[in-house]
Amino acid sequence: MIKDALEKVSAARIKRDLFHLSSDPLRFRKVNFTRPGQTMDSLAEADGYISGRLEEAGYDVVKTPYRVQAFRCDSTKPLHHWYSPPKPEDPWYDACNLEVARGGSSASGEIIQLVSHKDSMSWIDSPGAHDNCVGTVANMELARVLAECDLKRTVRILFCNEEHTPWTSRNAAEAAAKRGDKIIAVLNADSLDGKSDQDMADGRMMHAIAYSTDEGRRLAEFVAACAPRHKIGIDVNVVFKKRINDDDGMFINAGYRTTVMNLGSWPYGDSEYHLPGDVPERVNIENLARSTRLLLAAILELDARGADSLQ
Repeated sequence: MIKDALEKVSAARIKRDLFHLSSDPLRFRKVNFTRPGQTMDSLAEADGYISGRLEEAGYDVVKTPYRVQAFRCDSTKPLHHWYSPPKPEDPWYDACNLEVARGGSSASGEIIQLVSHKDSMSWIDSPGAHDNCVGTVANMELARVLAECDLKRTVRILFCNEEHTPWTSRNAAEAAAKRGDKIIAVLNADSLDGKSDQDMADGRMMHAIAYSTDEGRRLAEFVAACAPRHKIGIDVNVVFKKRINDDDGMFINAGYRTTVMNLGSWPYGDSEYHLPGDVPERVNIENLARSTRLLLAAILELDARGADSLQ
């Protein structure tokens, strides 16, 4: 079953979604930018596109509204980190999380949680192709393929916002903990294929899995082992991430310690990180498709074997 599912991952669909959401027509995905002639901001437009594609795959999309602010820009800070907290008087905007679930059969109460933030930088005009349109379109493709799979466990996919404040993944993680959701693994996809200019020029197929807990380490090693087992054709690096932050950190803080972050390199090597040059033309679509297949293989193995496979 896994081999057949991996073959269904479509690089063409991934590329189509990537360019729609980070080039034409939506160069940005943020609340403080509205395209000429449009009545909704570009993040809301992105939400509409993502929701539409998920609905085409047969999902009911749950939209949870929040209020967020855009970060301010402080160009005196280091180049890749110009974001600065907003002032109390700065505008508040409407934003939302999008969530879909593929229910399981015999063990539907156990959840494999996928996460990706869908917004681009609110403090600068950047397409945010690697950060994090790639994670968004990878999870969209996973949703499409998983919709055709018979699952034992539930796979839930969260599309949240991290380039605005407050981060909306925290709300979702805390809500899951309050409900007592039995999440057996959390896989955050953020900046897949993001790597150094030299690695890009060399055409390297790369994937890094960062963990911050002992439980996360076991999950990271499990995902990494799927690459040779399923002949994905990608170099996987398992690394320790000291800071418990990003969207994966929100789930760890909520008590879900079997959590990892999937990205292109560690330390993160993309020279256009948080800059206007983060355009989709720089994304290696084949690398992104292979990362998507790696995540799919890990999800299907976890679904078949359960949490015991991580012991």
